[in-house]
Amino acid sequence: MTRKLAVLAAAVAATASALAVPTAAEAKTGAASAASAQIRYAWVKSCPKKDYTVPCGSWTLALRDGKTRKLTDARVNPVTASGKVDKDMVSTLAISGDGQNVAYFRKSDNKLVVRDLAANRVRVLPGKAALVPKGIGMGDVAATLSPDGDSVVIEYQDDAGKLPSLLVDMNAGKVTKIRANVDVQGFSPDGHHILASRYTSENTTELVVFDESGATTGRKVVPQVIANNMPQALANDGNTVAVMISTSGGKQRVRVYDLASDTVGDAVNVNTPKNESPHRLSWDDSDNLTLWQLRNDAEGNTTGIVRRSLDPTSGATKKADTFTITSKMYMWWLPGE
Repeated sequence: MTRKLAVLAAAVAATASALAVPTAAEAKTGAASAASAQIRYAWVKSCPKKDYTVPCGSWTLALRDGKTRKLTDARVNPVTASGKVDKDMVSTLAISGDGQNVAYFRKSDNKLVVRDLAANRVRVLPGKAALVPKGIGMGDVAATLSPDGDSVVIEYQDDAGKLPSLLVDMNAGKVTKIRANVDVQGFSPDGHHILASRYTSENTTELVVFDESGATTGRKVVPQVIANNMPQALANDGNTVAVMISTSGGKQRVRVYDLASDTVGDAVNVNTPKNESPHRLSWDDSDNLTLWQLRNDAEGNTTGIVRRSLDPTSGATKKADTFTITSKMYMWWLPGE
């Protein structure tokens, strides 16, 4: 099961105005407003239904300038393989690492599209990549955007596990197949490499790296300390993998793994509050990390998100952003997810 599909399934088990077309004045100032058209996070509202909750309303984008936008052209409830709308589930959505692009299924034609917020442009994925394959529904599809939104990986959860993933180059309109037995974790910061993992028949975990053409550039059955800890992130070299470790004593550490030499760096302590747990990790172009942490209450419920810069050599962190998660949110996504 892909990472995103697993999150959606867990959410269900635990349940336990389209982006406005700019006015003439807005169109003239589009370039100036591009910097503010960045997504901090996306969420969909939670509504009660009998003794549980369901997703409802429209996808909402919380922007870095403090404003919000609603994606009312995006499907919230997925269409099943039989053609029915499943009102108890939430459909696929993905945000690029730069926070400027969002992928989703469009209501009008059920096609997978990528919207560029700054340019106010919607691009349909080429050919059959925009459509859900026969035999599965939208809830069985997960998308991951490259940091700049120009590439998309689409993963399918079919019963036989044989549908290959698709790597889509949005600029060239090129679609490349990727083997079905790997779970994509994310892109390198420059978008030229993709980190994926595979659980082997010998109960080990193999990390696999693909380049932008879909070719395998690295693969290794990794040590237990890497296999058993998340989140993980791939650097621009397509070889260096950072991993966050939560110890049994409640401490957090970061290690750096070299895929080519199969070596694990020393554990570096990361000083973060005890009520925070690691959720997402990514490298930046300056060889530092961005760490997204969940802030939890005494019962373990997520109450907020904190984004921190992280120096992998010293473990030093600096808070860059924070926001609150409330019971009104059925599901939320971060940039890079």
